[in-house]
Amino acid sequence: MQKQLQARRLDKIDKNPWVVFTKLASECDAVNLGQGFPDFPPPDFAVEAFQHAVSGDFMLNQYTMAFGYPPLTKILASFFGKLLGQELHPLENVLVTVGAYGALFTAFQALVDEGDEVIIIEPSFDCYEPMTLMAGGRPVFVSLKLTPTKDRELDSSSAWQLDPTELASKFTSRTKALILNTPNNPLGKVFSKAELELVASLCQQHDVVCISDEVYQWLVYDGCQHISIATLPGMWERTLTIGSAGKTFSVTGWKVGWVLGPDRLLKHLRTVHQNSVFHCPTQNQAAVAQSFQREQLHFGQPSSYFLQFPQAMQRKRDHMIQSLQSVGLRPVISQGSYFLITDISDFKSRMPDLPGAVDEPYDSRFVKWMIKNKGLVAIPVSIFYSQSHQKHVDHYIRFCFVKDESTLQAMDKKLQEWKAELGA
Repeated sequence: MQKQLQARRLDKIDKNPWVVFTKLASECDAVNLGQGFPDFPPPDFAVEAFQHAVSGDFMLNQYTMAFGYPPLTKILASFFGKLLGQELHPLENVLVTVGAYGALFTAFQALVDEGDEVIIIEPSFDCYEPMTLMAGGRPVFVSLKLTPTKDRELDSSSAWQLDPTELASKFTSRTKALILNTPNNPLGKVFSKAELELVASLCQQHDVVCISDEVYQWLVYDGCQHISIATLPGMWERTLTIGSAGKTFSVTGWKVGWVLGPDRLLKHLRTVHQNSVFHCPTQNQAAVAQSFQREQLHFGQPSSYFLQFPQAMQRKRDHMIQSLQSVGLRPVISQGSYFLITDISDFKSRMPDLPGAVDEPYDSRFVKWMIKNKGLVAIPVSIFYSQSHQKHVDHYIRFCFVKDESTLQAMDKKLQEWKAELGA
């Protein structure tokens, strides 16, 4: 065929690093600490809710309302309305999507036009750039800057901060949206109120929409507080708040997400939604609705899953931090999310010439070497940066600590073997 098959909007976004590292991990039978999913069962109440949805009302096998199963949109409006300080209408202020990924894609397609600029704070989840490009927009990147702690002390993700002057310089008359991710993937940074106020002020000053990816909002550690930017003065009317049942209840395969926001924005997302996926699996939505109904009864009490789950994950984080240090890696203490990043500078200075393509960032070559030689899987942090910024961060790799105890013990075994080799 002589005509170009693919649409031009697919140019330069066909390569996916996840495919490469997942395939290599499988081939090497390595301990997978790379991909962000729990390898332990969801909470019993979520499993029971799903079983009930599958075996109960037979009409849950059929279509439901296009923009969300009514019991789910109702409980999301009730639950998050209190948190956001808004009276949410289930039909106007809530849209249920095919995971948070679907929510993001729908938002970009609905709001970003040809030539619009979208500010992306790096490090950023790697779908933001291609989604901007597919919508015809132009990504504009601004990087968090690290202020290192004292020698021998571990850095915290809170030490990565926005430069107010640099951020302000990225706003132009063409800026349509800013994408915010807190807690941040891959860094684990939880944005402070002061940082959010800076972002909010600039969005209002330049009439910019904020797309706030808050899928890890319940996973915050060490007493950190997650703040939704939509709660700040003047921000509700210009913010889309995105959440995920997968991250909330450890059911990433259910692929149920949502967007909360003013009707003036959501009506455009509904147009994209009804002309693409149309609607999400009914039984999955029913199970999520029942899980939220259970949590609403316990919220704010010691029996709350949203209290118990982060406490358990903080213990896993601390376990991983201690273990990684044993081989000379320097973890950055994550304030939130599934992840932490680790400084591999010592290895970069000791073995700078690892095999790989000429232009391949060091962290990518290191991860491939580690998978093949040490049986441990991580993800290079450079994939969370724009190409021109990758060389500045190629001494970091990302680990996922939201794993079963048996997986963390398998990690410990690999690290002890590695430590023995280093001491030989």
